[in-house]
Amino acid sequence: MENGVGTIAVVDYGMGNLRSVWQALAHVAGRREVVVTGDAAVVASAERVVFPGQGAMLDCMRELDARGLRSAVLDAAKNKPFLGICIGLQMLFEHSEEGDVPGLGLFRGRVRRFPTERMATPEGVRLKVPHMGWNEVMQERPHVLWKGIDDGARFYFVHSYYVAPEDRACVAATTRHGIPFTSVVARDNIFAMQFHPEKSAAAGLVLLSNFIGWMP
Repeated sequence: MENGVGTIAVVDYGMGNLRSVWQALAHVAGRREVVVTGDAAVVASAERVVFPGQGAMLDCMRELDARGLRSAVLDAAKNKPFLGICIGLQMLFEHSEEGDVPGLGLFRGRVRRFPTERMATPEGVRLKVPHMGWNEVMQERPHVLWKGIDDGARFYFVHSYYVAPEDRACVAATTRHGIPFTSVVARDNIFAMQFHPEKSAAAGLVLLSNFIGWMP
Protein backbone atom coordinates (compact mmCIF):
# COMPACT_ATOMS: atom_id res chain seq x y z
CA MET A 1 0.00 0.00 0.00
CA GLU A 2 0.99 3.61 -0.55
CA ASN A 3 -0.64 6.55 1.22
CA GLY A 4 -3.60 4.40 2.23
CA VAL A 5 -4.43 3.32 -1.32
CA GLY A 6 -5.19 -0.42 -1.26
CA THR A 7 -4.12 -3.36 -3.36
CA ILE A 8 -6.37 -5.03 -5.91
CA ALA A 9 -5.79 -8.79 -5.93
CA VAL A 10 -6.52 -10.80 -9.08
CA VAL A 11 -6.88 -14.39 -7.90
CA ASP A 12 -4.60 -16.85 -9.70
CA TYR A 13 -5.89 -20.39 -9.27
CA GLY A 14 -4.27 -21.78 -12.41
CA MET A 15 -7.16 -20.84 -14.71
CA GLY A 16 -8.47 -17.66 -16.30
CA ASN A 17 -7.36 -14.92 -18.62
CA LEU A 18 -5.09 -13.41 -16.00
CA ARG A 19 -2.79 -11.25 -18.12
CA SER A 20 -5.65 -9.52 -19.95
CA VAL A 21 -7.50 -8.92 -16.69
CA TRP A 22 -4.38 -7.52 -15.04
CA GLN A 23 -3.66 -5.24 -18.00
CA ALA A 24 -7.21 -3.87 -18.10
CA LEU A 25 -7.28 -3.23 -14.35
CA ALA A 26 -3.82 -1.66 -14.32
CA HIS A 27 -4.96 0.68 -17.11
CA VAL A 28 -7.69 2.16 -14.90
CA ALA A 29 -6.25 1.61 -11.40
CA GLY A 30 -4.51 4.94 -10.97
CA ARG A 31 -2.24 4.78 -7.90
CA ARG A 32 -3.58 1.44 -6.74
CA GLU A 33 -1.40 -1.63 -7.09
CA VAL A 34 -2.84 -4.56 -9.07
CA VAL A 35 -1.30 -7.95 -8.23
CA VAL A 36 -1.94 -11.39 -9.68
CA THR A 37 -1.62 -13.82 -6.80
CA GLY A 38 -2.25 -17.38 -5.75
CA ASP A 39 -1.28 -16.57 -2.16
CA ALA A 40 -4.25 -16.75 0.21
CA ALA A 41 -2.60 -14.27 2.59
CA VAL A 42 -2.28 -11.67 -0.18
CA VAL A 43 -5.93 -12.18 -1.15
CA ALA A 44 -6.90 -11.80 2.51
CA SER A 45 -4.98 -8.53 2.90
CA ALA A 46 -6.11 -6.93 -0.36
CA GLU A 47 -8.51 -3.99 -0.35
CA ARG A 48 -10.57 -5.49 -3.16
CA VAL A 49 -10.56 -8.79 -5.03
CA VAL A 50 -11.17 -9.81 -8.65
CA PHE A 51 -11.88 -13.45 -9.46
CA PRO A 52 -11.53 -14.03 -13.23
CA GLY A 53 -12.12 -17.30 -14.95
CA GLN A 54 -12.61 -19.36 -18.01
CA GLY A 55 -12.79 -23.12 -18.37
CA ALA A 56 -14.73 -25.75 -16.44
CA MET A 57 -16.43 -25.30 -13.08
CA LEU A 58 -15.15 -28.67 -11.80
CA ASP A 59 -11.55 -27.64 -12.46
CA CYS A 60 -12.14 -24.26 -10.81
CA MET A 61 -13.45 -25.70 -7.56
CA ARG A 62 -10.77 -28.41 -7.47
CA GLU A 63 -7.97 -25.86 -7.95
CA LEU A 64 -9.41 -23.53 -5.30
CA ASP A 65 -9.11 -26.32 -2.76
CA ALA A 66 -5.78 -27.67 -4.02
CA ARG A 67 -4.19 -24.23 -3.72
CA GLY A 68 -5.73 -23.42 -0.33
CA LEU A 69 -7.66 -20.45 -1.67
CA ARG A 70 -11.26 -21.36 -0.84
CA SER A 71 -11.42 -19.69 2.59
CA ALA A 72 -9.69 -16.50 1.42
CA VAL A 73 -12.00 -16.18 -1.60
CA LEU A 74 -15.10 -16.85 0.50
CA ASP A 75 -14.03 -14.26 3.05
CA ALA A 76 -13.35 -11.70 0.31
CA ALA A 77 -16.74 -12.31 -1.28
CA LYS A 78 -18.40 -11.70 2.08
CA ASN A 79 -16.40 -8.72 3.30
CA LYS A 80 -14.77 -6.57 0.61
CA PRO A 81 -15.45 -5.25 -2.90
CA PHE A 82 -15.53 -8.41 -5.00
CA LEU A 83 -15.72 -8.69 -8.79
CA GLY A 84 -16.46 -12.08 -10.34
CA ILE A 85 -15.88 -12.71 -14.05
CA CYS A 86 -17.32 -15.69 -15.99
CA ILE A 87 -16.49 -18.74 -13.80
CA GLY A 88 -16.06 -16.13 -11.06
CA LEU A 89 -19.82 -15.61 -11.33
CA GLN A 90 -20.82 -19.26 -11.66
CA MET A 91 -18.81 -20.46 -8.66
CA LEU A 92 -20.83 -18.18 -6.35
CA PHE A 93 -23.92 -20.40 -6.78
CA GLU A 94 -24.92 -23.61 -5.06
CA HIS A 95 -24.44 -26.17 -7.81
CA SER A 96 -23.39 -26.50 -11.45
CA GLU A 97 -24.62 -28.96 -14.04
CA GLU A 98 -21.12 -28.77 -15.52
CA GLY A 99 -19.36 -31.64 -13.78
CA ASP A 100 -22.22 -31.99 -11.25
CA VAL A 101 -20.20 -29.97 -8.75
CA PRO A 102 -21.17 -27.79 -5.76
CA GLY A 103 -20.13 -24.13 -5.82
CA LEU A 104 -19.49 -21.76 -2.95
CA GLY A 105 -23.20 -21.32 -2.23
CA LEU A 106 -23.17 -17.56 -1.66
CA PHE A 107 -26.19 -17.22 -3.96
CA ARG A 108 -29.09 -19.64 -4.10
CA GLY A 109 -29.55 -21.24 -7.49
CA ARG A 110 -27.88 -23.41 -10.08
CA VAL A 111 -25.62 -23.15 -13.10
CA ARG A 112 -27.33 -24.64 -16.16
CA ARG A 113 -26.30 -25.51 -19.72
CA PHE A 114 -27.99 -23.69 -22.58
CA PRO A 115 -30.85 -25.91 -23.83
CA THR A 116 -29.94 -27.03 -27.36
CA GLU A 117 -33.57 -27.23 -28.50
CA ARG A 118 -34.14 -23.54 -27.70
CA MET A 119 -31.00 -22.15 -29.29
CA ALA A 120 -32.57 -20.04 -32.05
CA THR A 121 -33.45 -16.43 -32.77
CA PRO A 122 -37.13 -15.36 -32.92
CA GLU A 123 -36.74 -15.67 -36.73
CA GLY A 124 -35.68 -19.31 -36.38
CA VAL A 125 -31.95 -18.89 -37.06
CA ARG A 126 -30.01 -21.53 -35.12
CA LEU A 127 -27.57 -20.28 -32.49
CA LYS A 128 -24.36 -21.96 -31.42
CA VAL A 129 -23.23 -23.12 -28.00
CA PRO A 130 -20.89 -21.94 -26.64
CA HIS A 131 -22.32 -18.44 -26.71
CA MET A 132 -19.30 -16.60 -28.08
CA GLY A 133 -19.02 -12.96 -29.11
CA TRP A 134 -20.62 -9.59 -28.45
CA ASN A 135 -24.13 -9.31 -27.01
CA GLU A 136 -26.36 -6.73 -25.37
CA VAL A 137 -26.50 -6.48 -21.59
CA MET A 138 -29.83 -5.14 -20.38
CA GLN A 139 -29.60 -3.47 -16.98
CA GLU A 140 -32.31 -4.66 -14.60
CA ARG A 141 -31.71 -2.08 -11.88
CA PRO A 142 -29.41 0.83 -11.04
CA HIS A 143 -25.96 0.13 -9.71
CA VAL A 144 -22.84 2.22 -9.19
CA LEU A 145 -20.90 -0.02 -11.57
CA TRP A 146 -23.28 0.91 -14.42
CA LYS A 147 -22.22 4.56 -14.24
CA GLY A 148 -21.32 5.80 -17.72
CA ILE A 149 -22.51 2.56 -19.38
CA ASP A 150 -25.62 2.65 -21.57
CA ASP A 151 -28.41 0.17 -20.97
CA GLY A 152 -28.06 -2.38 -23.75
CA ALA A 153 -24.31 -1.84 -24.12
CA ARG A 154 -22.53 -4.76 -25.75
CA PHE A 155 -20.01 -6.91 -23.92
CA TYR A 156 -17.98 -9.96 -24.91
CA PHE A 157 -19.13 -13.46 -23.86
CA VAL A 158 -17.63 -16.96 -24.04
CA HIS A 159 -19.68 -19.61 -22.20
CA SER A 160 -21.89 -22.68 -22.49
CA TYR A 161 -23.51 -22.41 -19.03
CA TYR A 162 -25.46 -19.66 -17.32
CA VAL A 163 -26.60 -18.93 -13.76
CA ALA A 164 -30.22 -19.36 -12.73
CA PRO A 165 -30.70 -17.50 -9.42
CA GLU A 166 -33.58 -18.42 -7.14
CA ASP A 167 -33.77 -14.87 -5.81
CA ARG A 168 -34.46 -12.46 -8.66
CA ALA A 169 -33.56 -9.53 -6.41
CA CYS A 170 -29.88 -10.24 -7.04
CA VAL A 171 -30.22 -9.94 -10.84
CA ALA A 172 -28.50 -6.79 -12.09
CA ALA A 173 -28.61 -7.53 -15.83
CA THR A 174 -29.93 -10.00 -18.38
CA THR A 175 -28.92 -11.02 -21.89
CA ARG A 176 -30.61 -13.12 -24.59
CA HIS A 177 -29.00 -16.01 -26.44
CA GLY A 178 -31.87 -18.17 -27.57
CA ILE A 179 -33.30 -17.70 -24.10
CA PRO A 180 -33.04 -14.76 -21.70
CA PHE A 181 -30.46 -15.46 -19.00
CA THR A 182 -28.94 -13.67 -16.02
CA SER A 183 -25.68 -12.06 -17.10
CA VAL A 184 -24.90 -10.03 -13.94
CA VAL A 185 -25.71 -10.47 -10.27
CA ALA A 186 -25.10 -7.88 -7.57
CA ARG A 187 -25.62 -7.90 -3.82
CA ASP A 188 -23.94 -5.89 -1.09
CA ASN A 189 -20.19 -5.97 -1.89
CA ILE A 190 -20.43 -8.48 -4.79
CA PHE A 191 -20.76 -7.67 -8.49
CA ALA A 192 -20.31 -10.66 -10.79
CA MET A 193 -20.82 -11.02 -14.53
CA GLN A 194 -20.89 -13.73 -17.17
CA PHE A 195 -19.16 -11.57 -19.79
CA HIS A 196 -15.50 -10.55 -19.91
CA PRO A 197 -15.01 -6.82 -19.23
CA GLU A 198 -11.30 -7.13 -20.01
CA LYS A 199 -12.26 -8.09 -23.59
CA SER A 200 -15.14 -5.60 -23.91
CA ALA A 201 -13.37 -2.45 -25.14
CA ALA A 202 -14.50 0.92 -23.75
CA ALA A 203 -17.58 -0.34 -21.86
CA GLY A 204 -15.49 -2.96 -20.09
CA LEU A 205 -12.88 -0.43 -19.01
CA VAL A 206 -15.59 1.89 -17.67
CA LEU A 207 -17.01 -0.96 -15.60
CA LEU A 208 -13.59 -1.88 -14.21
CA SER A 209 -12.88 1.77 -13.42
CA ASN A 210 -16.18 1.97 -11.56
CA PHE A 211 -15.18 -1.10 -9.55
CA ILE A 212 -11.85 0.48 -8.59
CA GLY A 213 -13.68 3.38 -6.92
CA TRP A 214 -16.64 1.42 -5.58
CA MET A 215 -17.23 1.68 -1.84
CA PRO A 216 -20.12 -0.69 -1.05
